[in-house]
Amino acid sequence: MILLGRYAMSRQSFVVDTSASPHALLRPLPLQGVTIRDHFWAPRIATNTQVTLPSQYAHCEETERIANFRRAAGNEEGDFVGLFFNDSDVYKWLEAVGWNDAISDSPGLSVIRDKVVADIVAAQRTDGYLNSYFTKERSDDRWTNFDLHEMYCAGHFFQAAIAICRTSGARTALDAACKMADHIDATFGPASDGKRPITDGHPEVELALVELYRVTKEQRYLTLADFMVSVRGANQLGNQKFDNLYYQDHKPYRDLHDVVGHAVRMLYLAAGATDLWLETGESALKAAIDAQWHNMTQKRMYVSGGVGSRWHGEAIGDDYELPNPTAYTETCAAIASVMWNWRLLQGTGDAKYADLMEWTLYNGVMPGLSVSGNEYFYQNPLENDGTHRRSAWFGCACCPPNVARLLAQLGSYVASVDSQSLWIHTYMQGDIDAAGSGLDAAVSVATEYPWDNTVRITVTRGGQWTLRTRVPSWASGATVTVGGVRQNAEPNTYVALRRAWQVGDEVVLVFPMQPRLIMAHPSVINNNGRVAVARGPLLYCIEQVDQSMPVASLRIDPRTQWAEAAGSVALGAHTLLHAKGYSTSTPDDALYAPWRHDARQPVRLTLVPYHLWANRAAGAMTVWIPLA
Repeated sequence: MILLGRYAMSRQSFVVDTSASPHALLRPLPLQGVTIRDHFWAPRIATNTQVTLPSQYAHCEETERIANFRRAAGNEEGDFVGLFFNDSDVYKWLEAVGWNDAISDSPGLSVIRDKVVADIVAAQRTDGYLNSYFTKERSDDRWTNFDLHEMYCAGHFFQAAIAICRTSGARTALDAACKMADHIDATFGPASDGKRPITDGHPEVELALVELYRVTKEQRYLTLADFMVSVRGANQLGNQKFDNLYYQDHKPYRDLHDVVGHAVRMLYLAAGATDLWLETGESALKAAIDAQWHNMTQKRMYVSGGVGSRWHGEAIGDDYELPNPTAYTETCAAIASVMWNWRLLQGTGDAKYADLMEWTLYNGVMPGLSVSGNEYFYQNPLENDGTHRRSAWFGCACCPPNVARLLAQLGSYVASVDSQSLWIHTYMQGDIDAAGSGLDAAVSVATEYPWDNTVRITVTRGGQWTLRTRVPSWASGATVTVGGVRQNAEPNTYVALRRAWQVGDEVVLVFPMQPRLIMAHPSVINNNGRVAVARGPLLYCIEQVDQSMPVASLRIDPRTQWAEAAGSVALGAHTLLHAKGYSTSTPDDALYAPWRHDARQPVRLTLVPYHLWANRAAGAMTVWIPLA
């Protein structure tokens, strides 16, 4: 069993620090407050440290992403190599290493981190500007095309600098980040202040500026974030390829009630606006955020939690436009959704946000990473003929380091506190200690979730406080037992248990995990007559490697008696599902033939968790299975 947790205990490393946010109901736990030692997440986090982060650093060097900084600083000969936003990949990797320092003893990575920071800071100009693409012959082109991701890159640098400072105390990167933020603030803002009222082409800097404000208490950064959100709707960004809607610049943000345009940009923008609401409490902002969330979850989100149905422009489609083979569902968009839902959860304590966050972690994010930890999906289709496979790296490599930073900061999503309560949002075996967040409470969690239906929470530091445990939306028939007394628990809520806790007191949660069929709204026309299958918080699929007949021929019997079995250890501990089904065919494999009711034969279907697909032999896969 792998143990992850308390290194650098003297420092409290908050990822999204709402501790002093006046409109946040909940406060975060530092990464040091959660130790994960389960059989699902702990091995993946260990692989992140041992395989993913080192291999990503190698890719960043091999593709000259880090060399670009050395060249910009004049410390190495050569021209810029790669895409104009390649700096951001280095920054996300750097942020991942920063958070990893709080949970893992990895001195080798820390040494590399410091070298990379030195290369980056050396490239910063005297006025604070920092971007390795806009150097040398392109120096005069900075801030002339706002679809070239200068602010996007800056935002990722701010987040990396914050991670390093919060985990190690080192301020070199943070000081450089503040200089860049000061430069942006001196340049952009209301025209009445003598500044340039320009809309950012790729949101990300907004949420980063709010976090930079939380670290430094510099009010200008919060004001700048507000401007970045409020300036939208000026119709400045549209061009021959994409219109203003694509850039979320077609109407003021507070009038935007749908999720539109480029998926990652939209969800980063929504996360940044939510951060702003947590600080200001502005009702118009929250009303727009609520409308966007409703539109996404009810009309524009895949069953996996993924967002983005169009390959053209990596964009969100119209209502119910959710094709399966051509689903784009970029891994970064799923991560952005997790980030957005976490912020909404901290502001409201509403279980629906924790529910979607957890579902998206398992089914929207984790398909993007191989079991080996060194191959990635950029897109995550829900149906494929076997030609879509993970890659070791990409020319546009935004997704790999994004997955790495999410895994490094995963412990921060497990629990929160308020002044009297410990809230547990998702269940991972390990320890939770809220002392670093101002609540004198601690528990240990024993569970094989998401495979097993039982969670045992044992008090390890008692006192008078409330334990709030989430009941997932799918857990109909859930129960909670305290002191030998069992009671029913309502799905999609938190059960509040207040008492004078004693060390050794135990709470037992049972979440029924029988497999269930999911149907789509009839307007999702490609899913009519089909069902998806889920068990607990996991979405399942059928993959050719497990079937005796072609995936395209398979149908599932909705009255099947389900059977469960342990899957191959090569993919890590997991549960397979077996169901009764049929395989259809035409005589002599004809393209068309007269319909016959008996043109099918019974088969046994094997379903594997969707996040594990494409880790074995290439072959067809589908999430949505036709009904027999």
